[in-house]
Amino acid sequence: MRIRLKIWRQENEHDSGKMMSYTLEDINPHMSFLEMLDTLNEQLLKNGTRPVEFDHDCREGICGQCGVMINGRAHGPLKNTTTCQLHMRTFKDNEEIIIEPFRATAFPVKCDLKIDRSAFDRIIQSGGFIAVNTGQAPEANSIPIGSPEVEAAFDAAACIGCGACVAVCKNSSAALFTSAKIAHLALLPQGQIEAQARVRNMIDQMDREGFGHCSNTEACEVECPQQISVLHIARMNYEYNKAQLLKK
Repeated sequence: MRIRLKIWRQENEHDSGKMMSYTLEDINPHMSFLEMLDTLNEQLLKNGTRPVEFDHDCREGICGQCGVMINGRAHGPLKNTTTCQLHMRTFKDNEEIIIEPFRATAFPVKCDLKIDRSAFDRIIQSGGFIAVNTGQAPEANSIPIGSPEVEAAFDAAACIGCGACVAVCKNSSAALFTSAKIAHLALLPQGQIEAQARVRNMIDQMDREGFGHCSNTEACEVECPQQISVLHIARMNYEYNKAQLLKK
């Protein structure tokens, strides 16, 4: 395959950045998208040019680090697929592929396709810890939890924090990410003790980070590689309103 690339190049967070064009010949269609970028970087290094920097770790679709905008879509054209799980056979021979970093005020570009997702870390940290009694741990099966609650909690816990939901939202909202982290514990008995403080702190931190309000377009669910449901946003709003009413 012959692939034409237009990639966002930005030296550092203070650089204005620009799109640069590259061409790759003889790309194997069975390559993953990140392997294609590795091939490009090998070519750039041979030519004495700085390679394209991009985030990645597991390359198995579970860490959430690899996300980029590909032809205007977060993670590319395939539904519920991370960038690292995307293969070049998805594209046509001689096709032009436009690659950009996720764009959001709360996700500043560090270099090329690398962005700073530490805002997500601070939202999670603001939720605090779960209070537990030290000593002998209780038998896990001694706490009865209904199957619907368990399934919903697992659905929320599946969020990998890639940031695609923010990148596709016209308001750059982190509502889906934050609601998934809140709903995960709000649905389980272990998370009830700090539930009110947790939801208030996490939403307040989300606002401080500069994320926008939910746009209600549900684009976040469409592009989410883990298929996180927007119903968790409704759960978050319910938990927040309840916390405000019960606030002492």
